[in-house]
Amino acid sequence: MAKCLVTGGAGFIGSNLVDELIKRGDEVIIIDDLSAGKEENINKKAEFHKVDIRDLDKILPLFNGIDFVFHLAALPRVQPSIDDPITYHDVNVNGTLNVFEAARQAKVKRVVFSASSSAYGNQEKMPLKEDMLASPLSPYALHKFIGENYAKLYNEIYGLETVSLRYFNVYGDRQPLEGAYCLVMGIFANQRLKGEPMTITGTGENRRDFTSVVDVVKANILSTESDKVGKGEIINIGRGKNYSVNELADMIGGPRKNIEPRIEPKVTLADNTKARELLGWEPSVDLPDWLETYKKDLGL
Repeated sequence: MAKCLVTGGAGFIGSNLVDELIKRGDEVIIIDDLSAGKEENINKKAEFHKVDIRDLDKILPLFNGIDFVFHLAALPRVQPSIDDPITYHDVNVNGTLNVFEAARQAKVKRVVFSASSSAYGNQEKMPLKEDMLASPLSPYALHKFIGENYAKLYNEIYGLETVSLRYFNVYGDRQPLEGAYCLVMGIFANQRLKGEPMTITGTGENRRDFTSVVDVVKANILSTESDKVGKGEIINIGRGKNYSVNELADMIGGPRKNIEPRIEPKVTLADNTKARELLGWEPSVDLPDWLETYKKDLGL
């Protein structure tokens, strides 16, 4: 049994991770300010602290005795980071630095940082490989890239074991259906539930590597078990298969309308060789199969 701390443990991905850790018999502490997370997502067997990661003095004591830190707390999404870059930087960069510093001072075994495929930006070659030069297109993407660099530096300078997982378009149970942090699948589902057309930005031909939260959770746990990582490695966590936004709309079914395009990468597609080799990770869930069950659950 390990003692784990999950920042953002009341959020979509974080709460799924907490549930799995507790199922395994681990002791879990959650840090979440509930700006994006929800109280109903909090596992009752976890120890919950409503704290902002920007407050170093408050989070420091919570790291004592912790074996593994999973850092998921962040203000997500591209467009809101463009609208409010100062707040996003404060949480996503300064808050992340606080997490690494608290982990260093508490001498935790390893920190698993939730990074983002958005760091790649627009690349000419596919699939996306970890050795490609990062090219962030938004403050959010840049913040996640800075977090990866802090993870690497904290290992090189202080000897803190770290690993950064670049997630590709995560979906699954508890994905938000509304609000500023809702992603395309949740937006489409919510619009269909309301009887509204699905809004497609631009032509809808942008392609995304949609990755199940089940597989993302598995990657996080494997990142604490593997003896092949810990030196600030950057690892893609993506299905290795992509679909266009139009294809996603087809799978959900229903009317649609096109709206103005926004700043975002045209294509994401993960090369997940590194995850397979270093973590022993294999994606297990494919989008069309999951969507059928999801639509039934929502009554679509």
